Amino acid sequence: MSFFENTLKNIAEAAKIMKLDAKVEVVLQHPKRVLEVSIPVERDNGQVEVVQGFRVQHNDAAGPYKGGVRFHEDVNMDEVKALATLMTLKCAVVNLPLGGAKGGIAIDPVAYSPKELEQITRRYVRLIEPFIGPETDVPAPDVNTDAQVMAWIADEYSKLKEKNMWGVVTGKPVSFGGSVGRDDATSQGGMFILDELMRSFGKEAKNTRVVIQGFGNAGANMANILYLNGYNIIAVSDSKGGLYCEHGLDPLATMKCKVKSGSVADCGGEEFQPKAGDSCKRVSNEELLRLDCDVLVLAALENQITEKNANEVQAKIIFELANGPTTIEADEILAKRNIIVIPDILANAGGVTVSYFEMVQNKQNYYWDSQEVADKLKKVMVAAWENVAKNREKYACTYRQAAFITALYRLSDILTLRGLS
Repeated sequence: MSFFENTLKNIAEAAKIMKLDAKVEVVLQHPKRVLEVSIPVERDNGQVEVVQGFRVQHNDAAGPYKGGVRFHEDVNMDEVKALATLMTLKCAVVNLPLGGAKGGIAIDPVAYSPKELEQITRRYVRLIEPFIGPETDVPAPDVNTDAQVMAWIADEYSKLKEKNMWGVVTGKPVSFGGSVGRDDATSQGGMFILDELMRSFGKEAKNTRVVIQGFGNAGANMANILYLNGYNIIAVSDSKGGLYCEHGLDPLATMKCKVKSGSVADCGGEEFQPKAGDSCKRVSNEELLRLDCDVLVLAALENQITEKNANEVQAKIIFELANGPTTIEADEILAKRNIIVIPDILANAGGVTVSYFEMVQNKQNYYWDSQEVADKLKKVMVAAWENVAKNREKYACTYRQAAFITALYRLSDILTLRGLS
C-alpha cells in the first residue's frame, strides 16, 4: 500500500467510527491542486540537468495552504500528496486557521553545491509563484531544507512581486522576519504532548527511557529538550547507524561527536562511559527499532515501522515526530500488542503551530519573545491533546483514530458551512 493510500485508509477508518458525512470524506480524498515542474540546473562543471519539483495543495477550507518543502532523492508525487493531506489534518487537530499543502524537489542536496541549491530553489519558486503567497499558500522548511532555503524563496518571490513579501514562507531566519522558537518548535511541541501522556500514566520523566531514530534537526532537538527536562535518552541513530548507551547519553556531547566523526554510530568512547560498568555499543537502525525502552521516537522518514518489523518492537510507546513513519498494517499489529502510538498529526504539530505564529507576527510586524512563543505553543498543544484524549475515550479507539476524528470533526464543520468548498 502506498503512502497516500495508507493516509486515505486512516481517514476512512476514522470516518467510519465517527460516522462522518460521506460527502466530506470524498472531498478530503482528493487534493485540490497538484503541480509537477521540471527545473533546469546548470552544474558548476557547466553541464545542465533537469530535476523534478512538486507542490500539492490539498485543501484550504480552513485557511491558506500550509506545508513544507523537502529536498530528498526519493521525493515523488505519491509522497507529496500524502504529506499534503496529513498537513490538512494536522492543522485541523491543533485548531489552526490553515489548510494543508506540501512540496519537494527530487534531489540529494549533499550532491549539490550551495550555489547549485540556490539556483534550483529560485527556479522552483519561479515555476510555482502563481500558486503561492502569504494569503494563498505558505511553504516552510522540511527534510533537508532550512532557514537559508526559506530566505532564498522569500527573496525570489519578493523580486517577482517587486515588493517585500517575506510572509510567503515561514521558518525564515529571525533577522529576516522569522520567529524565535521556530527551529525547535516541532520537538518542543512534541515534548508538551509526551509530558501530558506520561502524566496520564503517572510516570516521571527520570524513569522514562527514550530511544530516538533520526538525529537530524527534529530528532536532535527532541533528544536535547527531553534530556534537559529529565528524560533518560538511551539510544539515538542517524542514516549511518546508531549508538546505544544503556546508562543514558548526553545529546549535546553526541552531536559534537557526530559533527566530528560523521555519524553517531562512531561515538561511544570513554567520554560516553563515565562510570564503571557503563557500556555503549554501535547498533544498526533496524536493531535500534527493536530496543527495549519506554518511548521510541521516530524522527526520520516515513514507513519505518511496517508489518515486517512491528512484532519485534519492544517500546511501550511509539511517538511519531516524523510524518508517516508507521504503516497502517503495522498500526494494526501494534494495537493488538497494546503498544501506544502517538500519531504524527498530533505529535509533530508544534512546527506548523509556530509557523502560524510566524505568519501572525509577519502580518502585525510585531515580534514576540521566546517565552511568549513557548507559552502560546504549550497552550495549543495541551488543548489538542485534551481533545484527542477525550475522543479516544469516547470512541474506545487508538490515539491515531482519535486524532483523525478530532481533525475530521473540525473539517466537516467548515466544509459543510462553506458548501464543501
